[in-house]
Amino acid sequence: MSSPTDRRFPAARRTASDAPGKAAATCKVTVCRGCCCGDPRKVPGVDHAGQIARLREAVGPAAAVRASDCLDVCDQANVMVVQPSPSGRAAGGRPVWLGLVNDDDALTDIATWIRAGGPGLAEPPGVLDLYAFTVSRRVREALED
Repeated sequence: MSSPTDRRFPAARRTASDAPGKAAATCKVTVCRGCCCGDPRKVPGVDHAGQIARLREAVGPAAAVRASDCLDVCDQANVMVVQPSPSGRAAGGRPVWLGLVNDDDALTDIATWIRAGGPGLAEPPGVLDLYAFTVSRRVREALED
């Protein structure tokens, strides 16, 4: 029987042709900036606008980073969803939902994982277990490819 962590982070498998880097073969990161995420009244002390810029710089060409309206998991603000690259999805990777991403150390860990290949291709740093959560099917399907 698999643990909740196993469902959030399926086993990474890497092949020689799985190197990230090409724009069409990158991960996608969706950063919630709806009603609660990105709101200094909900999450004080965070440079919300700068967070997206720092993440884009940190992941470089390994991922496309975009802001989204509310992802409907406000109790987890600030929320990010890391979607696997096509090769990551082929290797079994699925979108990973990360919540309470409110400090630069978390951004660094997320960016390091994405640069290594992200979901399906690289094992996430263990600390990301603290941020990963499972969303309802309704919310998840609204974002899936």
